[in-house]
Amino acid sequence: MNSGFLKHLLPRFSLKTQIRIELVDEGAPAEAALSAGGAGQPVFEGLDRMWSLAVLDADNVHLARFTDWLASEVGQKTIGSFQPEGKPLFVAALGQQVAVEAVVLPGNAQEGEKLSVLHCGRCHMVNEATRMSTIGSSPSFAVMRSFSDWQARFEAFFVLKPHPAFTIIDGVTPPFDISRPSPIAPVEMTLEDLEAILAFVSQIPPADLGAPIQYQ
Repeated sequence: MNSGFLKHLLPRFSLKTQIRIELVDEGAPAEAALSAGGAGQPVFEGLDRMWSLAVLDADNVHLARFTDWLASEVGQKTIGSFQPEGKPLFVAALGQQVAVEAVVLPGNAQEGEKLSVLHCGRCHMVNEATRMSTIGSSPSFAVMRSFSDWQARFEAFFVLKPHPAFTIIDGVTPPFDISRPSPIAPVEMTLEDLEAILAFVSQIPPADLGAPIQYQ
């Protein structure tokens, strides 16, 4: 699968569960196998195929958690939020996406606000204190909070351009290529930091944008 979908999906699962799934080359020993039309439990549909996950190690509790997550509300939203050309490329095999609901995420929201200002405030308006220090073309947190897929976007912001060029998430993203160092002072944070930021963002009232807008 060369669509980039797994690079979208797996980091989000790691963020939710602290469990990291590593891809191996075809033919190498593996504990699970994802295939189109093969054996296993259907998990999502896309590219004119039904994709199934076959668990090869029945005792692996992490894989059981992964399959449960794929069938969950959050997992289904994550599958549907992969939209490289503005349209969902995959849909969950176990039902249609559910409507986005108001949600307040657990975590230290106060610490999350501090971390948001520190790491994101140079580009985005995080709060009133950062109004005059941001890049005008970067949407504010309140505007992004109004997007229907805001949670998925914030959860894996580090894989959305331009962030991969200067962002490191400890234990999730690889180090910078030595030949392509970060062009600016890098953003370095842990999954716990990101969880706090998500808690803060979940409490931000969405900006009132009037009629629906189109965005990429």
